[in-house]
Amino acid sequence: MKIIDRYLIKQFLQTLFFGLLAFTLIFVVIDMMENLDDFIDQNVHTKIIFLYYLVFTPEIIRLMTPVAVLFSGLFTTGKMANLNELTSIKSSGVSLYRYMAPFIIVTALISIGSVYFGGYVVPAANKIKNTIEQNYLKKGITFSGANIFFQDSKTKVISISFFDNMTSVATKVSIQEFNKDNLTQMVSRIDAESMKYDSTKKVWIAHKGTQRIFLGDHENLNYFVEQKIPGLNFLPDEVDAKQQKPEQMNLTQLKDMITALQKAGNDATRIMIEYYSRFAFAMASLVVILFGLPLSANKRRGGLALQFGVNILVTFIYLGFMQISQAFGKNGALDPILTAWLANMFFFAAAIINLIRAPK
Repeated sequence: MKIIDRYLIKQFLQTLFFGLLAFTLIFVVIDMMENLDDFIDQNVHTKIIFLYYLVFTPEIIRLMTPVAVLFSGLFTTGKMANLNELTSIKSSGVSLYRYMAPFIIVTALISIGSVYFGGYVVPAANKIKNTIEQNYLKKGITFSGANIFFQDSKTKVISISFFDNMTSVATKVSIQEFNKDNLTQMVSRIDAESMKYDSTKKVWIAHKGTQRIFLGDHENLNYFVEQKIPGLNFLPDEVDAKQQKPEQMNLTQLKDMITALQKAGNDATRIMIEYYSRFAFAMASLVVILFGLPLSANKRRGGLALQFGVNILVTFIYLGFMQISQAFGKNGALDPILTAWLANMFFFAAAIINLIRAPK
């Protein structure tokens, strides 16, 4: 590694660190002002508030990393251009591509690390954050294991009043099955006081219930003490996962959820968009640095203030473009993979154009 590479990397990482710190603090202050009334009304202890923002920080860092990377690249390059350092580097025979190499390598490593950080660290922190919101701020109150309702297959809907994770016993269970050719017509319904999974026989067993079979204008009613329920696609450890929000699920859980939904014949589009977006957003730092460096490689009027303005503008355009593409994807107008990567593809194409047009 040459001296100039070490110098560029040092300047870039220093600016990145302080930029990320500044953006995170600004985000926290704004959010704290919005939640201040809730904290006061609910008489939340200072330790809980501190813990809340401690576990909120990973999500903020995930969101602000591409912004901080772009800001760091623009600021570092713009500063060197204004001080004529970049001119001296180019005069020594270093091309724009060679100059960008340290930035791209470091940013690529950051993007790779962001995949794990956003895929596993952030969801774990979000789970704690949501728990604090439910218990102390009374937001989105849910009771773990209670009032569970989900579609097990294209024709079966499951309702569980309470599920005990320790014993894997579901209480007050209703299983409704519909006609595959007419999903508005119910063909059978099972109501049971409890249901437990037999891991040996790999089948759910219902206890003390009734089974109603609808046959045109009449129905058959059967009482049972114990009855096997074949054809159910969920396992005990998947019941709790079905209550989790996508932002609380890590990459492995999202992948398993997609497989389970597809196996049951359900629409997995929204979960697939969330899954692929984790990778796409992690790579956003690399895309925006490719887009931003050629813009700041030449000395311009306005100095560093202009670099900051460009950073804010590009950030809003990128995030806005991502939200629009996700809206189309969730409506089924775009493929989930294309939805997740469309903003990166657009900015990568713009980055190539900027790079070609920039003086070498």
